[in-house]
Amino acid sequence: MGPRAEIVITDSRWSRAARIVVQAPPQAVFDVVADPTRHALFDGSGMVEGVVVGPARLELGSRFGMQMRYKLPYRTSNEVVEFEDGRRIAWCHFNHHRWRYEFEPTGDGATLVTETFDGSTARFPPALLLINAYENNQVAVAKTLVRLKGLMESDTPKNGRAGS
Repeated sequence: MGPRAEIVITDSRWSRAARIVVQAPPQAVFDVVADPTRHALFDGSGMVEGVVVGPARLELGSRFGMQMRYKLPYRTSNEVVEFEDGRRIAWCHFNHHRWRYEFEPTGDGATLVTETFDGSTARFPPALLLINAYENNQVAVAKTLVRLKGLMESDTPKNGRAGS
């Protein structure tokens, strides 16, 4: 069995989170997450197909569009609403619930990465219960972190970028 993300118990009925240790420095992991063109490579929901429009590197206020698929293809527009370079990034779309990544150095060159699906910021958090968003995203954030770990820890020397 491969690596597994640890489920984090949140104090909110509207949030789901998981964490994993990645053998890479926080800034390197952050830089991959801050690059929307790479999101499909580590997305654990199976819904992200690629970036439609947006900057090469996200920052506070950045807007980016993604090609998605949930039974049928669709597009979504996101905005970065939390940003601390190398430490935290979060974005939301029209309903305002957030996907947040936090990066904490472990002291040995690795990074503890926590991803949170935060429905508390949604326009009406209980509505997300109707589409099973909390439980679906609990599974998705854990899978995403395992994929991110695999991406970061599989160096390809030919181009010098981790996980390329």
